[in-house]
Amino acid sequence: MFGACLLNRPAVRAGRMCRRQLLAKTHGIGKAQFSTSIHPKTKFYVTQPIFYVNSEPHIGHFYTMVLSDTIKRFADLCGKTTKLSSGTDEHGQKIQQAADLANEPPLDFCTRYSDKFRSLAVAANTSATDFIRTTSDDHHTAVRKFWQRLVDGGFIYKGEHSGWYAVSDEAYYTSTQVEERVNDKGESGMYAIESGKRVEWVSEVNYKFRMSVFGERLLKWIEENPSVIYPAVRRNEVLGWLRMGLEDLSVSRPRNRQQWGISVPGDSDHTIYVWVDALINYLTVDGFAQSDVLPFFPPNVQVVGKDIVRFHAVYWPALLMAANLPLPRRILAHAHWTMGAQKMSKSIGNVADPFVDIERFGVDALRYFIVRNGGIADDGDYSNDEVIVRYKKDLVGQLANLAARCLSERLGADLNVFARIGREQLDHAEPGDIALRDMLVALPDRVHVLFEQGEFGRGLALVFDALAVANKHVTENEPWLMVKQTPVPERLQVVLFYSLEAVRLASIMLLPVMPIKAAHLLDHLDITDNERMWADARFGAGWQPLDRLCQSKPGVAQLFPKLE
Repeated sequence: MFGACLLNRPAVRAGRMCRRQLLAKTHGIGKAQFSTSIHPKTKFYVTQPIFYVNSEPHIGHFYTMVLSDTIKRFADLCGKTTKLSSGTDEHGQKIQQAADLANEPPLDFCTRYSDKFRSLAVAANTSATDFIRTTSDDHHTAVRKFWQRLVDGGFIYKGEHSGWYAVSDEAYYTSTQVEERVNDKGESGMYAIESGKRVEWVSEVNYKFRMSVFGERLLKWIEENPSVIYPAVRRNEVLGWLRMGLEDLSVSRPRNRQQWGISVPGDSDHTIYVWVDALINYLTVDGFAQSDVLPFFPPNVQVVGKDIVRFHAVYWPALLMAANLPLPRRILAHAHWTMGAQKMSKSIGNVADPFVDIERFGVDALRYFIVRNGGIADDGDYSNDEVIVRYKKDLVGQLANLAARCLSERLGADLNVFARIGREQLDHAEPGDIALRDMLVALPDRVHVLFEQGEFGRGLALVFDALAVANKHVTENEPWLMVKQTPVPERLQVVLFYSLEAVRLASIMLLPVMPIKAAHLLDHLDITDNERMWADARFGAGWQPLDRLCQSKPGVAQLFPKLE
């Protein structure tokens, strides 16, 4: 994982290009004709999907934000120079209709909702470096520049298009992708199988992208890079679509049907298809409007919901191929959230408000729950009760409890001898310590592998398993009895070392997920800022000799206050 001038010429004339000519144009895709900057191994670009501004932010948006932020912060810990893009998708027929319904000018409507998503990003304590709005001048310039490259390559033509269209999805579907259903009101109609949204038959003249010529190259790209789409269930979905064959893609809408959008260059009677417009945001945030030299592109990880895999794993790479731009290195398509095993819906009343729950549980506790319980392949089920269970069992019962027990002044943990003890324990440990020592030695690498895959929930499970073993270890060794002995046995500091070393390692590994609380824990352990990288998450690597005395700080028990 943690693998322009605008040409004001006619958009395109109707015409045909033979398949041989098109295949010749696509030959050597990936050897970009216009340069991107060299990608040192230290650069790491993560993208969020830009959020559609036709409704309030919900817990699913929070999950996407936090998951992508966790990936970015993990890359930071690994010493990468990072970029994380976020933003709002503000064009299309749905936005036009929603603004009309609200009796607002479209731009005012978009600004009002975009501000809500920006507020959620702040409330969620995300570290996005860019927040893009597709109504910005830079983005309009980038979209027109990209469109012109498609035109110059011969990949855009004008023709008649007919198909089943879902306004909710802003997408056309073929006859094999729709079915007749009866809705909750007893009304019969046609619906998209993939999204469940109602479709209507539409015939119109518009501009089309010759996507059909890229099917074989897309298949080869995915088959030669088996981890490029994760998890495997999404990869298999995409391979299935590709093996059925691709049709050319309608990439404009008549102005009389969709007014709110970016005009096709040279033809103001058409607006550019909202998904083409939206996908180009990943280029806009890297300076594509101003330059052909892109400091971070292509993305190392593109985080998307499973419902928009087709757009990111088929349309987007095909468009990039046509523009001779490098392809994303990985697409991480996460699952959705349900409540009570039902899809969240305002009409049912089972929608979770992230602003309310951040206020109730605290941002880091909610971030921990959403990453720990969130699904990558399978949907996660959200409930306040489950958040409380994670809070009390994991954060209070394992993490804070272990730290508070062993940092009590009564036990007198001497952090200044821990570096020596760590070295000694690596060479020789008592039989009762070996299991915990070996677990802590192996833990960072095991967690790193899972975090690299995007399986943060499974990685966190390993961290808290280790904390549970450390809690058991300290309970069995009873340091509160040792401290009463005269003289106090040297064994006391060894027992305290194992407990606090588990807390130190866990806190570093929790930094991407709970950046505030994990940092506070490291403060209590007197771990300096330059000892908080992933490379420092090694058994015995903490509290190294410095020109200072290490001194723990009191008050760790207050890190996770009692929930009201």
